[in-house]
Amino acid sequence: MKICEMFTSIQGESSYAGQPCTFIRLAGCNLRCSYCDTQYAFDEGYETDIDTILAYVKKAGLPLVEITGGEPLLQSQGLQVLTGSLLDNGYRVLLETNGSLSIRELDMRLVIILDLKTPGSGMAEKNDFRNLEYLKASDEIKFVIGDRKDYEWAKEILERYDLGNRHILLFSPIVSLLQPRRLTEWIIEDRLPVRLNLQLHKYIYDPNERGV
Repeated sequence: MKICEMFTSIQGESSYAGQPCTFIRLAGCNLRCSYCDTQYAFDEGYETDIDTILAYVKKAGLPLVEITGGEPLLQSQGLQVLTGSLLDNGYRVLLETNGSLSIRELDMRLVIILDLKTPGSGMAEKNDFRNLEYLKASDEIKFVIGDRKDYEWAKEILERYDLGNRHILLFSPIVSLLQPRRLTEWIIEDRLPVRLNLQLHKYIYDPNERGV
């Protein structure tokens, strides 16, 4: 598999925010979102085998693992083997994916964090909404929101697909474009059944620092 980086940090997002976590960032991505904060994962990386990854996770000594990218599903064959091995060894595994590739064949034991692309990303047309049919109750859906247009789009998607009672919904503000307080006000005003999803690692560490 082609790996961009592996590191141990605090989980910065999702309902698992604040928990120590081992991260495996796979290299390569099929999208180019306007707000991407991991552009180095597009091209940087090195080939390694699954046993080496498993050994790293074991040495890290944490029960929570996240596989992210880039886009992990671009390496679907190796991903299936890696996630299966981690799950078989008792790890809680989160998989973050950009929503453009099918999640249908993924291991049902995974916690999938599906990042639906809002209009501000420039990639909204790449969303595969069939993925919503394959999500489990334990899975999560993330919307990265940069302005009111993104917010209204996300709200309409919640209503169209009746997502409010089915999954954990994450609204994540792009801090350089939308202050968390403003997004909070919109959520409260509309009484949306969502969770404000701040990127804790960017408050703890330098936002430009890698491997945190």
